[in-house]
Order: sequence, then structure tokens, then C-alpha cells
Amino acid sequence: MPRQFPKLNISEVDEHVRLLAEKVFAKVLREEDSKDALSLFTVPEDCPIGQKEAKERELQKELAEQQSVETAKRKKSFKMIRSQSLSLQIPSQEWKAPSANPVPSPATPVLPSAFLPVQVPYDVPEFQRVSISGDYCAGVTVDDYEQAAKSLVKALLIREKYSRLAYHRFPRTTSQYLCSMQDEKWKVEDEVYPDFHSPPEENEDPYNLDDAPDNLDYVIKMKGGIPFVYDNKEMMELNEPRSLPYPDLETYTLDLSHVLALIADGPTKTYCHRRLNFLESKFSLHEMLNEMSEFKELKSNPHRDFYNVRKVDTHIHAAACMNQKHLLRFIKHTYQTEPDRIVAEKKGKKMTLKQVFESLHMDPYDLTVDSLDVHAGRQTFHRFDKFNSKYNPVGASELRDLYLKTENYIGGEYFARMVKEVARELEESKYQYTEPRLSIYGRSPDEWLNLAKWFIKHKVYSPNMRWIIQVPRIYDIFRSKNILPSFGKMLENIFVPLFEATINPKDHKELHLFLKYVTGFDSVDDESKHSGHMFSDKSLNPDLWTIEKNPPYSYYLYYMYVNIMLLNNLRRERGMCTFLFRPHCGEAGSITHLVSAFLTADNISHGLLLKKVLLGKSFLFSLSHTTIKYDPMQFHYTKVRIAKSTCL
Repeated sequence: MPRQFPKLNISEVDEHVRLLAEKVFAKVLREEDSKDALSLFTVPEDCPIGQKEAKERELQKELAEQQSVETAKRKKSFKMIRSQSLSLQIPSQEWKAPSANPVPSPATPVLPSAFLPVQVPYDVPEFQRVSISGDYCAGVTVDDYEQAAKSLVKALLIREKYSRLAYHRFPRTTSQYLCSMQDEKWKVEDEVYPDFHSPPEENEDPYNLDDAPDNLDYVIKMKGGIPFVYDNKEMMELNEPRSLPYPDLETYTLDLSHVLALIADGPTKTYCHRRLNFLESKFSLHEMLNEMSEFKELKSNPHRDFYNVRKVDTHIHAAACMNQKHLLRFIKHTYQTEPDRIVAEKKGKKMTLKQVFESLHMDPYDLTVDSLDVHAGRQTFHRFDKFNSKYNPVGASELRDLYLKTENYIGGEYFARMVKEVARELEESKYQYTEPRLSIYGRSPDEWLNLAKWFIKHKVYSPNMRWIIQVPRIYDIFRSKNILPSFGKMLENIFVPLFEATINPKDHKELHLFLKYVTGFDSVDDESKHSGHMFSDKSLNPDLWTIEKNPPYSYYLYYMYVNIMLLNNLRRERGMCTFLFRPHCGEAGSITHLVSAFLTADNISHGLLLKKVLLGKSFLFSLSHTTIKYDPMQFHYTKVRIAKSTCL
């Protein structure tokens, strides 16, 4: 893995790409400014007459190419490349001779040599297969095919670079193809992947604070939103940081422009649209031919069905991990058993649980699931304000602070008890796992220590749970209340404690222990918030971003990625677990959000806009192994969904 961030020099071609990207961004801004109430509904932009004329022009271009000698040569070369690429689909395993008494199979008709199937040296189900023969199978002209291929390969190489730097996952098959195109040999030892902490053994204490590694006494200093690690104070004075892949903003914005320019590339969009339609049709044909065979194989699989196969919910907020009936039952139980317990303090006056409900003019006995009003229905779709209000039981923020927060007068005890009850249900079901999200806001560096102490004090660990840290994009609120002087201070409060716990774990034992069970970071908030700022190398650095306006989405993602990347490299050196970056993205707002996430994220949590506006980006995300599924009952887009267990 490269230990330095590869820097690029701007050429005339790159400058042309930058200008094209700026035009695309300007168009996006115009579209956002012209949005109205009807923008939730998709309306076709091209009229039938324009579509017919475009098809006629394509047909004329293709007929002209068919008569060209040069085109025939290029088609022949594409055939050779395609036949070579087929060999990469076969795993590099030694072929085993068939057994002495093979199982008889139906006679296969003799085919011409050109149509003989590739011999596969491993066991595969006996399904009917669809094979497309001919030239390059693209459905577009040779020029368009070549231009689209170059653009897509460049975009995938860019994503692979950023994934490798941050120890994010990148699909092995795609990496093998990219190596073959560059005349390089792919090696297993060159593959990078995240490190996760293995679960404790049966008799091992998950809250053991005595196994922290030794301190290194490095010095950490945040400059311009980027952490620099020095061996000691003398090296810091000499400005000689340790060898880590410190980023280059100009290179990143150039890579961002290359991917953004794909949106305006006609041949790439046409090819991706046709390719996605082709793959969908091919799968539908496979489903039609082999549905009964798959069902038969499924029935013959012993001790495995939907209910006893392991399922992981990778998109669930900790404050919504319980269902609404569970929350209601817990509220009533605490009111019946602990009415005189002091649970809050308001204006210097301590309040019991009974007094809290009396101040809200309600009796928990009268509460119902409907009056609790924590279920996300159709009215919350594309309405982040209404969705966020669903976290307030009965619309009362006092109950949210009391029952769904880790920091309150009782130290988040009620919240911990509910989370542990959900964890027990998961452990009893045996096959369900979750990754709940806990919030770190960046208001103070003590947030991490408080969260780690909450985790240890209430013993929230469960073998069926891992945790993700979500960072809300609400700097503008903190700045307007003078809680933070700059965006750089917010980044410092979020990431410097993590670097300190990595460098000197014996001095931060609680946080070091908690980080073992954290798998990644998320960036959350309303994506539909309009931002007229285009992130570039001329943007203000975080230390100078002192205005009350919120930075754009791409600005947040870049600086979060940079900190996570450097932190992962440092933790990898120490043999500690690394973190993934998995932001909420593509739910609403500008299409530039998806471009930023394509470079920086391991995977994303929504992706609605992929289908709506970005055919090329949809194809790239599919190649880079970002799987998204939609649950219409929960408004969740997850990689794998468990049974319905969320109240939102």
C-alpha cells in the first residue's frame, strides 16, 4: 500500500475537465433553485420527438461505422480483449480430474467451436445459462463504447485509490480487471481490507481495561482540519510529521471533477443505461428459466430458511432500535415502579419522574402507540423535519432527553436499559445482528469519554451488536449559538480524542475499549438543504470557516474521510481495528453528494438519486460493490435487513 497520497499535476486536459465539472455543478444549482412542491414527482425531460431524432442519428452513425475498415479492426480487437477477459472470471485454481464414476447427465448437443462453453473447474448448479455472442455486446457505436470504457475505468481507478488509502473494501474481481488493463499482475498480498476486533471469548471479560498497548507519546496537532502526527515536540517544531498519506486538496478536487464530468458525458450515460437494462433483462430471463431449479435447491438445503439465516441491519439508529410498543411499555413500567425517582433538573430545580409527566400534562396510563407518535409514515417521506420530530415521544423533547439520550441527569440509564433489552432479544433469536448508530456532535472533546463511560458503566456490550458513530452536519446551529468558533474546532473535537486514544491508549483506557466495538462513521442530516458553495481547492480551510453558514455536503465528506484515512493508517501500524466511512447519501439534495461519496465512502445508506439522475453513477456503484436495498415499510435502505425491529 502507498504510504503517501499520490499527487497529480494539472494539465490542459484536466483544466478542461475542471471547467466541464463547474458547468455541471452550475446546472445542478439552477435546478435546485427552480425546485417547487412538484419536485418530488419525476417528469420525463425529453419529448418523444427528441428521442426519435436521437435514435435516428445513432442509427445513421452506426451504419456509417459498419462501412469503415478502421471500425472493423477495432471491433476485432475488442473481441480479443473480451475473450481474454473471460479467462479472468475463472478462479485461479488447479483443475481436478472428474471422479471415476461420474454422475450421468443429459447429452449435450455438439456446438461449433466458436460457441463451445468455457470449461469451469469448480462445481456450479446445473442451471440454464444465457450467453450473448457476437462482437462487443455493447449496443452502442464503437467510438461511444471506447469513450465510455475509458471514462468508467478512470473513475474506478480513482475510487480504488481512495479505498486503498483508507483501508476500505474494494471488490477483488474489479481490481483484477483493472490490473490486467494496466498490464499488472494482481496479487493477494496487495489487497487491502478493514480490520475488525474479534469478539471476546466465552470466558473473557468484554470490559477489561488492562490490555491496552503501551503509550507512544506522539504529538498530534490539527492544522486546517487535517491532523498531523509527530514523533515528539522537537519534530513538531521542525514541521517533520510521521510518514502518513497526508492528503492533497488540489488532487482530490481534480479527481472529483473527473467523476463529476461523467454526468455530462453523453456516450457514457448511453452505454450505462443500455448496460443496466441489459443486465436487468438478463436476470429476468435467468429467473424465468431457473426459478423452479432454485426453489428446489432451496428446499433441499437442511436447517436453513429466512428465519435461521444470519441477518445484519446495517442502517439503524440506536434511538430507534426498539419498536414503538417496546418504548411505550418501558415508559409505563418506569412510571409505575419509579415515580418518585429524581430524573431531571430544570432551572436548578430537581424533578421526579412523576413531576416530569405532570409538567407535560399527561398520564402514562392513557398513552397509546398512536398517541406516542414515533412511527415514520408516508407523511415523513422526503420531509426530514417531520422525520426528526418522530424521535420525540408524544412530541415532547423532555421525554427524548430522558429516555433516548446517553447524556442526561441519570447518565443515560433508561436508554441503556432499553438497548440491552433489544440486545437480549437479538441474542435469543441467535441469527439477528445490528449496527446501531450513536451520535457525536463535536461540541466538546469530552463527548467521546462520556460515551465510552456510558457504554462501560451500563455494560451495553452484546455479541450481536457493533456500533457506528454518526456525526450530524449541524455546525451552523452550534456556530449561531457561539458554541464553536470555527468548523476546524468541530473537527478537532471529533477526531483528536481518537488519535490520542490510539497513540496513548493507557491514558485513555475507556475510549480505547469502546473503540474496539465501533465499526465505522456516518454523516447524517437533511441532504435537501441548499448550499450554493462549490467545494474546490480555493474553499476556505476549516480553521477559517468561521461564518454561520453550514459547509456543503462535499466539504463535510472530504474532511471526515481525511481524518478517518489518517486514523486508520495509524491504527493499522499499531495493530488496532480500523473504521469504515458509511455516510447517509443520495436520499435527497444535489447529485454532487453521490460523486463525493463515490470517492470517499466505503458504502452509502440510501442512494435514491442513483436511479433518478445518475445512470453512469449507478453503474459505477454497482461495479464498486455498493449494494442498496429498500424497505418500504421502514423507509430504510440497507445492505441486509433484519426483521422489523425499529420504531422509525
